[in-house]
Amino acid sequence: MKRALLILAATAVVSAPALADEALAKAKNCMACHATDKKLVGPAYKDIAKKYAGDAKAVDMLATKIQKGGSGVWGAIPMPANPQVNEAEAKKLAAWVLSLK
Repeated sequence: MKRALLILAATAVVSAPALADEALAKAKNCMACHATDKKLVGPAYKDIAKKYAGDAKAVDMLATKIQKGGSGVWGAIPMPANPQVNEAEAKKLAAWVLSLK
């Protein structure tokens, strides 16, 4: 019984940060155009993570794109600016996206 509770608690601790950031992405309407593992209007988050893996500047660059928008990297459809996302939230979202495998 104790072992099952420990495993359950460890699973909750490991998955909690990912769920919290996914919740932020949903709250800020990011999921209207993006999905974790498939292309919608914009690229899949896992594809973004793969493209920028190992890039030390990726969090800041993606956070700026989240807030100000961008175009030309993933095709002809531009990403609109998201003024409802503050700098801290943008960096948190960018870090979460880059953590996906």
